[in-house]
This record gives sequence, C-alpha cells and structure tokens, in this order.
Amino acid sequence: MITLVPGEVTFDQWRAVHAGAPARLHPASAPLVAASAAAVERIVARGEPVYGINTGFGKLASVRIADDELALLQRNIVLSHAAGTGDPSPVPVIRLMMALKLASLAQGASGVRPATVALLEAMLVQGLTPVVPCQGSVGASGDLAPLAHMTAAMIGVGDIWVEGVRLPAADALTTAGLAPLTLGPKEGLALLNGTQFSTANALAALFGAQRLFQSALVTGALSTEAAKGSDTPFDPRIHALRRHKGQIEVAAALRALMAGSAIRASHTEDDPRVQDPYCLRCQPQVMGAALDVLRQACTTLLTEANGVSDNPLIFVGSEDGGDDTALSGGNFHAEPVAFAADMIALAVCEIGSIAERRIAMLVDPALSGLPAFLTPKPGLNSGFMIPQVTAAALVSENKQMAYPASVDSIPTSANQEDHVSMAAHGARRLAAMVANAEAVVAIELLAAVQGCEFHAPLASSAALEAARAVLRAQVPALGDDRHFHPDMQAAERLIRAGALAEAAGLALPGLA
Repeated sequence: MITLVPGEVTFDQWRAVHAGAPARLHPASAPLVAASAAAVERIVARGEPVYGINTGFGKLASVRIADDELALLQRNIVLSHAAGTGDPSPVPVIRLMMALKLASLAQGASGVRPATVALLEAMLVQGLTPVVPCQGSVGASGDLAPLAHMTAAMIGVGDIWVEGVRLPAADALTTAGLAPLTLGPKEGLALLNGTQFSTANALAALFGAQRLFQSALVTGALSTEAAKGSDTPFDPRIHALRRHKGQIEVAAALRALMAGSAIRASHTEDDPRVQDPYCLRCQPQVMGAALDVLRQACTTLLTEANGVSDNPLIFVGSEDGGDDTALSGGNFHAEPVAFAADMIALAVCEIGSIAERRIAMLVDPALSGLPAFLTPKPGLNSGFMIPQVTAAALVSENKQMAYPASVDSIPTSANQEDHVSMAAHGARRLAAMVANAEAVVAIELLAAVQGCEFHAPLASSAALEAARAVLRAQVPALGDDRHFHPDMQAAERLIRAGALAEAAGLALPGLA
C-alpha cells in the first residue's frame, strides 16, 4: 500500500501506483480537505458570483446560476464534458491519473468535500478504474474530457474496469459497496480541471524511457564488443573536460560494463582503426545528453504531479468566513507537461536512432569485420538483413512522432481559451515511441550478442556475459535462417522488463 503525502509523493511511489500498487492518502490531509469544503459553503452563502461555483463555464462564465441549480450545474458540466473519443486509455495510466487527482484535491485548495475524496480513494484502493477514452484533451483548461469520464463514473454514469471486466459504472460501484456521488458546489469543476491525464501519460512514458535507456547502455556496450570497438572514448578525462553530468556518468557506466573483457584485451595493441564510428565512439555524448534531458523532464513532471492545477483555487480564511477567497488563474494550463513530453520524445527518438546505427554497422562486414548480416552462411541465409530494415522503419516512425506537440495551439471555447498546450497528445504519443525504441534495442541485443559470439572462445566482461546469458536462456544463437519474429518478441520482453540492466549489474543513478 502506497501512502500518498500530498505535495511530497516520490517518483518511485508514482511508479508503484502505475504498476498496480493500491494507494491511500495520508490522514494528515483530512483537515485541509474539510476546511476547503467549508470555505466553499461560506462563499456560496455570501451570494457573490464566483466562477465555477455559481456561474457558467468558459465563455459562459458571465451567466449566473441560481442556488437551487448548483448541484445540477456540477452534474451538467461532467456529462457535457465527457466527450472523449478513441480507444480506452490503459488501466495503469488511468490509475495513475486518479492518484494524481487524489493528491491534488487533498491539498485543500479545490473545495471538494471529504466524501468526494473518500470515494476516489476507495475506487483506487479497490481497483475500480473508470473507462476513459484516450483522445479529446488539448491540455487546457485542464484535461477536461478525460477527467470528465473519470468523474462520470464516480456519479454512476459510463463504465468502469473491474479486474479486466468492463461494467456499467453504477453496477460496479454498487458491487463494491460504494454509492454514486452527488456533486456539491464546485466539485464537478474541481474534478475536471487539472493536468492529471497529461501528467499520468507523461510519467508512464518516463518510467518506460528509464528502462529503455538502461537497456540501450547494455546493448551499446555489447555492440562495441561485437565490433571490437575501443573503450578509449570512454576515458573519464575526456568527459571531465566537457563537464556534462550525464555524459560523465554514461562513460563511467560503459567502462564498468566492459571492464575485464577478453575481447577488448585481444585488440588493445593491434587495432588498425584509429577511431570507431560515431555510433560507438559518441555513446557518452548522445546517451548522456538523453539522460540529462530525461532528468529535466522528470523534475518538471514531479513538480507538476505534486502541485495543484485546479481553477478557481480556494484559499481558506477565518472560521467566521472572513477572507475566504476563490481565485481564478491558469494552473490548468499544461505547458510544463507539454514541454516535458516533447523532451522525452526527443530523448527516446535519439536512443533508438543511435541503436539502429549500431545495428546497421554490425550487419555491414566492411564496418564490423563480421560475417555479412551476422550469419555464418551469408547468401544462403539472410540473417539480420530484415531486422535492420525493421529497426530503420521504427526509427523513422519515431522521428515523425518526435515533432514537438507543444508548439501547436488551436483556440477553443469560442476563443475564451485561446492558447492551449496540446500536452495530452504530446504525452500520449510517447507510449508508441517507447515501444518502437524498445523493439529497436531488442533487435540490437540479438545482433550484438550474435556478433560477440563470432569471437569465441574469447568472452566479454562478466557484466556483459551475464546479459548475454539472459538472452541465450530464451533465444538460441542464429545459425541457418528461422522464423525471426519469436526471437524479437522474446528480446523485447527482456527490454521491457529491465532484465539486461539487472543482469549486468548496471549501476547508474536514477532520473529523480
């Protein structure tokens, strides 16, 4: 069970929630929620027009709503805004979105009642995940459509996933012993406003990008060994002069991965090549830059995940109602998330791009010194010819998807919301990019291990031999051509699981 302390949730805790761990709020947040709800009651009693509490929304903010219609107002905004489209979002992403929303509401700035927070928490604990279409948000004013689908499920409308079964929301709540929510003043807007859908998608991609990055360091080292590349470019003196933290750390990791290699020792003195191709030699510079960018994205997303992106925000005054204030602002604008998502896209794209170049180098005998296409009988067999083509296709797809989403904006709500972030799409497209890059790195793993084995009886380092053994436990060496797809699937599973880095004992500081 993960205990969420609003404003202080760690990267690893968000990752655990995404992986399926149940989550609860720290009880210390309860007084803040109660005080905020009481402040909304006092604001309503004053009778003054306050956006989102007793007015219409967006372009209709000037329309005053009568007190006896405030509950209907909140229900209407949920139902009207539940206008998403596309396939259902992955359950882990929506669980993470729910936890992000829960931690935001619990900071006592949104004006929701304790019962509302309790229902969202209970759904998260009991594994009730609203069905949320993946498309329909422009990332301001908040992720309205996705969060509306979440909220609709809370009031008994729409569908909910329960242990992989899609059920009507009202039935799922009843079976779990939960009552559908009747929304109070501001609660519909509080639940809809926010960047939690965009942030959840971006964080989910970051979790995958971290595993991808670590795997690509191992496969990059294996490719260097297969091509009998030099470890001189990883000398710490080179990287200390440039001063980039990620570059220094990547070089150190590559040195550690190759330490004690008999393959490397076999050509230390008589290597005819003065310099290796960039795909080998410049790994610290490229992968180090990717690491720095991923870390910056992580910093941004952790800040966003622990912040409040509602509007208007409720600031509690004294117990007699003095100075209770609802302030309208723009914390729902997901520009920070959009920038972070674009940064992740660039890093993921480049990780796959340089890995594909190493595959291309390995299958070319003029560059690698290995048999053509890494097959003992080229001509009769095609070996790794087409897997390299597949890698090229995937890298090309990622290059197209890496175009920044944050530079686009289409005005909405009759030009009231005239600049938007497109963070939701920018974050959502990352899952496909990470999957593409995982497949590329999996192909490199197969090719690099095959290449290293042409140097037998020479072995690589203990770390890289351990990584090779993980692959060979599932995929035998390629002799004559065989159905290649199952080999690729097995290698992809290892990449997604982070099995290579674990086997190699890769010691690299995390993103957070």
